[in-house]
Amino acid sequence: MQEMIDRNESCPAGQIPMSYFTCLAYLLKEWTGVEHIEDYLSYAVYLLWVFFPLIIVFLLPGVILLFIYFSIIFVHIYKRKNELKEAYSNDFWDGAKEMLATLWDGHARIWHGYELHGIENIPEGPGLVVFYHGATPVDYIYFMAKLHILRKRTCHVVADHFVFKLPGFKLLLDVVGVMHGSKEECVNALKKGHLVAISPGGVREALFSDETYVVMWGNRKGFAQVAIDAKVPIIPMFTQNVREGIRTLGGIKIFRSLYEHLRLPVVPMYGGFPVKLRTFLGEPIPYEPNVTTEELTAKAKAAVQSLIDKHQKIPGNVFRALMERFQTRQKED
Repeated sequence: MQEMIDRNESCPAGQIPMSYFTCLAYLLKEWTGVEHIEDYLSYAVYLLWVFFPLIIVFLLPGVILLFIYFSIIFVHIYKRKNELKEAYSNDFWDGAKEMLATLWDGHARIWHGYELHGIENIPEGPGLVVFYHGATPVDYIYFMAKLHILRKRTCHVVADHFVFKLPGFKLLLDVVGVMHGSKEECVNALKKGHLVAISPGGVREALFSDETYVVMWGNRKGFAQVAIDAKVPIIPMFTQNVREGIRTLGGIKIFRSLYEHLRLPVVPMYGGFPVKLRTFLGEPIPYEPNVTTEELTAKAKAAVQSLIDKHQKIPGNVFRALMERFQTRQKED
């Protein structure tokens, strides 16, 4: 082909000036022998133009997964580099945690203008953070990064069992303190002075709650028994607009049926929108020796619901959440 002039060029046959599209259609016609192939190409380009925004919103959530795998690669490199030099040091993973916190905090600030409010409600000692679960735990990752940067503390978190089966995740989960979540494991971590976080709604709340921000805890109250046994306060947590950043197709019945049978997060997600995210930590619910599990569960659920009612406009709206990026003060009802 010859040099393009005024967005036109010449195809090899006959050296006839024509557009790129016409030239491509000519070459494909010569190669395949299909008549009127330019009509098929025009239709394909039209479909791409129509569905391109839809493709983008389903691909953007994958950016979070890429960041997670980048984190995994980093901790493996860090381990290999330092395992001999720092093999017997108590601070072996401090550098890795600092780097990961910086990476995720940068992503949070750039993509979501992330803010953390109420960090003064985190106790100096142990405490159980109870939070509403968005479609992904990205807001918790941002919270964990900010907590490490501001307080130099690690908050252990309970994850669903399927997370531990994901390829390559094991080392990263160990480094950042992700736990299977048995009652004994959580109580022991708290008695050692650590912070522990849990979302009673878990994967079901992540996949099937929606822009109305319904708290889906069912009859789960094991977290309350953990707090009672460890004699620690419960700190409620909620992230504003977490449902607007990434949404799910959980309202489609077939996906709910698949989840109930497989117990795997097979519900498609879409979004990745750069909406404003603000995480709010409520006032701690103090340990009371005479409180029952049912009473403490009700208190914790009411505290999380209170944060939602105070800080989230319902139903959630993606456009409104995007516009909040340009607001300089906290938006409340």
